[in-house]
Amino acid sequence: MSRLSEFDLTDWRPALADAQRERAITDLENGKILYFPRLSFPFEPGEERIFSTGRDRVLAKNISYVPQTGRLKGVKASPAARAQISRVMQRYADLTQALVYSLFPEYAERLRRARTSFRAVEIAGRASSLEKDDTRLHVDAFPSSPTHGERILRVFCNINPSGQTRNWRLGEPFEPYARRFAPRVKRPLPGSFALLNLLGITRSRRSLYDHYMLALHDLGKRDERYQRECPQQRCDFPSGSLWLCFTDEALHAVLSGRYMLEQTFQLPVTAMRHPERSPLRILERLTGRRLSAAA
Repeated sequence: MSRLSEFDLTDWRPALADAQRERAITDLENGKILYFPRLSFPFEPGEERIFSTGRDRVLAKNISYVPQTGRLKGVKASPAARAQISRVMQRYADLTQALVYSLFPEYAERLRRARTSFRAVEIAGRASSLEKDDTRLHVDAFPSSPTHGERILRVFCNINPSGQTRNWRLGEPFEPYARRFAPRVKRPLPGSFALLNLLGITRSRRSLYDHYMLALHDLGKRDERYQRECPQQRCDFPSGSLWLCFTDEALHAVLSGRYMLEQTFQLPVTAMRHPERSPLRILERLTGRRLSAAA
């Protein structure tokens, strides 16, 4: 069964019928990837110069931008070039927010916009540790920014100027993945969450939920047999297309691709129509424990 749910939209602020919105929220909360093959990012004249940001000038795999403050990190460039990259990323942040509000109006009051990223480096062939290798199937979890159970909603747009596709693998639903690896998660050391926060390694104290999600992320990536044999499908996202999903739930791996924009949002579990389908509630059922005091 395909994990994609396709929508033929070309407008970032679409006027949607009730049936379209119903399908969007139902498929999203059921763990599907919402796919928009014709929703391309509208570049303004001269903005294509951001593609001159070559490997020699990129400091990190992601150029990150904070829409609320205008802070740009991860690239060396002239002040004019940095300003142009910031303008593109700010427009992307604003357009994705408008799109998400149109698709999921019931989320609007509780949705929090987080960082924007410009992924300018080819992912295929990049050396990394197993835990940081995004070509392996994984769910997203933030080591330094605990979510305490909040959902991670990400909006991706392939803007490659040469027409290169962004190639993903999609894995099995979250619950069987969690059933497989959750029993292997070790208990945290007493006081470790407070110590990580005191040392500035985390921005707030981790919850047990964050501990489990980080462990699931690493255990799945390290398991060679699982990576080879688990149920999976390949998805190729053409240049000029957009897709979004809850990446804390959708098992995904990025095989190849360069030049992509991404916007992250976070959503409290209690804002979902079906909170019981969230990773937090699934893990709480499997462990028989409350994993976050915040949700």
